[in-house]
Amino acid sequence: MSNTRTAQEIHDRLDHPVIDADAHWLEPVPVFLEFLRDAGGAAAVDAFRSVYERLDTAWYAASPQQRQAQRLKRRAWWSDPWVTKDRATAMLPKLMHERLPELGIDFAIVFPTLGLSTINYPDPDLRRAACRAMNLMTAEVFAGLGDRMAPVACIPIQHPDEAIEELRFAVDQLGFKAVLFAGSTVRTPVDGGGRPYVDTFGLDAAHDYDPFWQACADAGVAVHDHGGSWTWPDRQSPTNFVFNHVGHFAEGLHASCRAIILGGVARRFPQLPFAFLEGGAGWAAMLQLNLQEHWEKRATGFVERYLSPDNLDVGEFRELWDRYSTYTVGGPFDPDLTPRSPVSPFVSPRQLAEREVDDLDDFAASGITSKRDIAALFEDHFFFGAEADDTLTWMAFRSELGVKLRPMFSSDIGHYDVLDMGEVLAEAWGLVEKGLLDEAEFRSFTFANVVDLQTRGNPDFFSGTAVETAVSG
Repeated sequence: MSNTRTAQEIHDRLDHPVIDADAHWLEPVPVFLEFLRDAGGAAAVDAFRSVYERLDTAWYAASPQQRQAQRLKRRAWWSDPWVTKDRATAMLPKLMHERLPELGIDFAIVFPTLGLSTINYPDPDLRRAACRAMNLMTAEVFAGLGDRMAPVACIPIQHPDEAIEELRFAVDQLGFKAVLFAGSTVRTPVDGGGRPYVDTFGLDAAHDYDPFWQACADAGVAVHDHGGSWTWPDRQSPTNFVFNHVGHFAEGLHASCRAIILGGVARRFPQLPFAFLEGGAGWAAMLQLNLQEHWEKRATGFVERYLSPDNLDVGEFRELWDRYSTYTVGGPFDPDLTPRSPVSPFVSPRQLAEREVDDLDDFAASGITSKRDIAALFEDHFFFGAEADDTLTWMAFRSELGVKLRPMFSSDIGHYDVLDMGEVLAEAWGLVEKGLLDEAEFRSFTFANVVDLQTRGNPDFFSGTAVETAVSG
């Protein structure tokens, strides 16, 4: 962490406010359970207790051998701040509101902690009741604090109908200006066959999610994807939490973002901005460049020109084979057998060509017609939450790489990786002190980008807030 300047000293030298795109609060469980009882009855409370008692006791009750045999996942422990004032700040929105200026933050968009789980509970009754309870509680607790804070509503998205219902309730009846969802979920095929898979709600989704995307656009809310890959099979170490956790946001967001692009969601809803939170910008820069490289290799035209088996001149190939082959086994040259692909070794070149009659352009649904189209999506429609200590925020501004992204300062206060809330702005400023960002880029990072995100669909998002004048100016 950088301690050369205090948060106040850094804030005083800036010519703009600091907006936190992703702070967190810690919901008091006893209070939540009362709201859950009202929303879903005693059965919902019992189901909630069962979920967490099973999660919290199974690993500890098992021997090391049982953990390994059953792949009982090592979950987070000591994952919240327990320094008294910071703990209270995370649990008491009124105290957080009071302390934000001390932290060098003028306005914060505040995400839940427990709520990040409620949006993806497998049990549909518990999921819907928990999200409704969470939103009711959040609206009540944050009432009167809107000059410096905007809490975020939890939207269940296992099915578009439930997502639309809770979105409209949260925005129209409770007055939320920001909503979150998880960009993926693990499903099992409904016919009972096949393996569990990750549904990312864009490409090849289990349901048509266009009505939900349209509802978000109609409501004027940006889409905040605060999902990850925590439940995926590659994150099941029974001994090591860091192995399970590191990079999981980036991995999940990478899948969600590419599904939104290749599934054509961004093309069909060009007015709808997407924010991918807590994974940083490094993965996004890599994805943009990878998609551009794949477009050159896999788009229609390129594929036919260079990769179609019909391009093979059998006579010329045989001449080269006879001249240069040093194989002593395998029999005589066979024009149907010899050139076969090791990827499909029992399919002839003719069959390879004839069986691919549809879906030859993996970019068809995306509407992408050039590398520039891909860059424009990342530059104009996508936003990326990056924590204060994320050095790869530097990559977001690397025009020499052909990359120009919109990262947003995301403090993550309330979670384990913020050891001292008072150090967060100084840690972010360290990117400037190290020469990784200049002050104009720091302004985009801590102010301009999140303003653009939130005002795309709702120009009045910051009206009546402590940053209204700076935003309108």
